[in-house]
Amino acid sequence: MPRLKIAVLFGGRSGEHEVSRNSAFTVATSLKKTYDVFPVGISKEGEWYGPIPISEMAGFSPDNFRDRCITILPNPKSNSTIYSLPDLEPITRIDVFFPVLHGTFGEDGTMQGLLELAHVPYVGAGVLASSVGMDKIIMKKVFEQSGLPQVPYLYYLRKSILTQQQSVMNEIEEKLGYPCFVKPVNMGSSVGISKASNSSELSDALLLAARYDRKVIVEKGVSAREIEVSVFGNDEPEASLPGEIVPCNEFYDYNAKYLDDRSALIIPAKLTAAQITQIRELAKKAYQAVDCSGLSRIDFFLVNDTNEILINEINTLPGFTSISMFPKLWEHSGIPLDELTAKLVQFAQERYEEKNRNSTTHEF
Repeated sequence: MPRLKIAVLFGGRSGEHEVSRNSAFTVATSLKKTYDVFPVGISKEGEWYGPIPISEMAGFSPDNFRDRCITILPNPKSNSTIYSLPDLEPITRIDVFFPVLHGTFGEDGTMQGLLELAHVPYVGAGVLASSVGMDKIIMKKVFEQSGLPQVPYLYYLRKSILTQQQSVMNEIEEKLGYPCFVKPVNMGSSVGISKASNSSELSDALLLAARYDRKVIVEKGVSAREIEVSVFGNDEPEASLPGEIVPCNEFYDYNAKYLDDRSALIIPAKLTAAQITQIRELAKKAYQAVDCSGLSRIDFFLVNDTNEILINEINTLPGFTSISMFPKLWEHSGIPLDELTAKLVQFAQERYEEKNRNSTTHEF
C-alpha cells in the first residue's frame, strides 16, 4: 500500500511559535520513517508555506520560502488538497493533518474549526476540547462541574486590571493571599506567568499577564510536588505512568520547560501505588470532562502537607521537544516515540471515520 501523506502544521500566530517549531521537528523526524511528511510552516502573521524541508523546520523563516505560499480550502469537496497561492493550483493531497501548534490560533480550536470545515482527518482534540482546554477559566469551571479538586482562583478582565488595579489587588490579597500565580487565561508554555510574593510583584505580574490576553487568572500558591500524566485515545483513553517535575527555577516557567535542561524529570514519579492509580484515573476523568481526543498532558499538584491531589490543567497539544514530558512519559510507559506518533495518526483516522457516521441532512 502507498504510504500515507501527513501534513505537519507548525509555527503559527502565537507566543509559542518557537516552541512549536522544535516540537514539530521531533514529530516530523519520527513520522518520516513510516509516512510521507509534508511540513507546513505558518508564519507569525498566519501565512502558510510548504513544503518545508524537515532539516529547516526548527529554524523556519518565511523569508526563505516566499515562493511556496500555500493554503487549504474550508470546503469538503476540496478532497484534503493543498493548493498554491495565489493561483490555487493543486499541489498534493493529504491523508492526515497533524497540527503541532501550541497556543493561540492552533491549540485554541481555531485551526481545528478550519480542519472541520475542510472535512479532513486531523490529529488531536476537536474544537470544543481545544477551546475549553485553552481557556483556563472555562476549563476550571468544567472541571469543577465534574467534581475534580483544584486550587482556589480568581479571574479578571484586562480592562479591570488597567483601570482598577488597586481594587483587583486588594481582592487577591484578601481571598488568595501570597504567594499566588498570575497567568494569561489563553496562553500555554508558561508564557506570561509569574509568581507573586508581595504587592509589588503582584502589580508587575498582573500587567505582564494582561499583555498576552484580555483575561487574567490568579491562583492561590500551594506548596506541592508537580506531577504530570500523558493521556491518549478517543472514547476510551489511556493514561501513562505519572512523572514529576522538579524545576530548576522557582517554578516551571518557559525557560525551565524549553531552554534550560537542568530541571529534573523523575519518571516514574515516586508515589505510592494508590496515588498512581488515583492520579491516572483523575487524568482520564479530566480528559473525558472536556471531551478530549487524540492526546493531552494533564498536570497535577500533590500538596506537601496533606497529600491532597489537585488538578492544575489540561494541555490538549503538549510539547514534543526533546525534553518534553508527553513523549517521555509514554516512552517510560512502554511506547517509544515512533509508535506513539503512529498511534496518534491512527486515532485521527478512527475519529474521522466515527464522525462520518453522523448525518448532516434531515429528510422530511
